[in-house]
Amino acid sequence: MAHSQSPFIHAAFAAQTGEPVDYGRIDCGPDGFEAAVREFAALGAGGCNVTVPFKFDAVRLARVCTERARLAGAANTLRFDADGWLADNTDGSGLLRDIEHNAQWPLSGRRVLLVGAGGAGAGVLGPLLSARPRQLVLVNRSAERARALAERHADAARGAGVDLSVAPLEQPGRGFELIINATASSLQAAAVPVPAEALGSGALAIDLMYGPAAQAFLDWAVRHGARGRDGLGMLVEQAAEAFFVWRGVRPDSAPVLQALRERLAAA
Repeated sequence: MAHSQSPFIHAAFAAQTGEPVDYGRIDCGPDGFEAAVREFAALGAGGCNVTVPFKFDAVRLARVCTERARLAGAANTLRFDADGWLADNTDGSGLLRDIEHNAQWPLSGRRVLLVGAGGAGAGVLGPLLSARPRQLVLVNRSAERARALAERHADAARGAGVDLSVAPLEQPGRGFELIINATASSLQAAAVPVPAEALGSGALAIDLMYGPAAQAFLDWAVRHGARGRDGLGMLVEQAAEAFFVWRGVRPDSAPVLQALRERLAAA
């Protein structure tokens, strides 16, 4: 958590918009999440972001959940409204904007492989479906968790006309145009969780991690003829969406993403 770039991002958004936002870090320990959030809210704070492993806990603290948080069953954003807290999940909208706007890679009609059904995968699945890919296959180490997540999104998939299915992690299929690694494998320096045959020629391969943690996955993608992209753009875009949830003002993410890439390159 100490390496988090979120304070830098939100300080830049605050300076850009003139909104009075003071963003820092709170380490609540493995068992102190709810107490820490309630104490923070009691200080008069307007809201907070929530990181792993507490995204599933966050939705249970809120009186109101947005549809994307409800579908995910997880929240990365809380807003402390006077009449009850709001839980939202901005991860998926952040990823979608990074793919379609920053990378200029439209999702409509594509074949997509989403690797991971934990908090990160749950947060991005709904928005990915809304972009109407032709097919989305979900794989996870726990097949039961993958099936439960897919079932929760079945109506959204049907409504968007997307073929949503679950496959074994070791046999996900071949030739996907987009692969998204939403597992903790990069953070744990573990092997890439799917076989190289899953990558189609010229595919886009995204790891939701960034910096050194994502490098092995990006190198793997490039070695097999794909285009690698880290999760830094998603990080900035989901932060911009959270800023909008809290302040009702949408900051310009492009200069902040550029500044952040320069900051990390110089580190």
